[in-house]
Amino acid sequence: MKRVLGPVNFRQMLWANGKGVTVEMAREDLDGRMLWRLSRASVVENGPFSIFPDVERNLTVLTGPGFRLTGDGVDLDARPMAPVAFAGDVAVMATGVTAPSDDFNVMTARHLQRPRVAVVEDGAALSPDGALLAVYTPKTERLVLADEAITVSGGPAIAVWLFRS
Repeated sequence: MKRVLGPVNFRQMLWANGKGVTVEMAREDLDGRMLWRLSRASVVENGPFSIFPDVERNLTVLTGPGFRLTGDGVDLDARPMAPVAFAGDVAVMATGVTAPSDDFNVMTARHLQRPRVAVVEDGAALSPDGALLAVYTPKTERLVLADEAITVSGGPAIAVWLFRS
């Protein structure tokens, strides 16, 4: 199975804290609860991130200078094309925002194995390794979901291995 999604398939929604907009690209639920979600958002000013209980988060800055994520036990430098992971139920603030930054977000239910997130180059050959493989190419705004091997095309991409157990 290989599914290719683009902006026509994505949907915009307000952040849980009402301070911005998220573009939800793909999501899987079970019994009304989120298992995982892939999205894109812009951080344009210092401020709080939404709280997501029992969720693990991973963020990769795609454009802009990036920012710091700070909170109780959290001090992460969110820089372009460098994935950072943090708990969704910890109050985290974006600080040091000097210009808008777009980011790619991976959220997974805490009971699942944490996803593997990597920045990969154009032409990289990827195998799902028993997971659902998601590859987002910012330049083309294309998201590929696959349970088979794929080759990245269209520029550098964010690869995510989503484990369902």
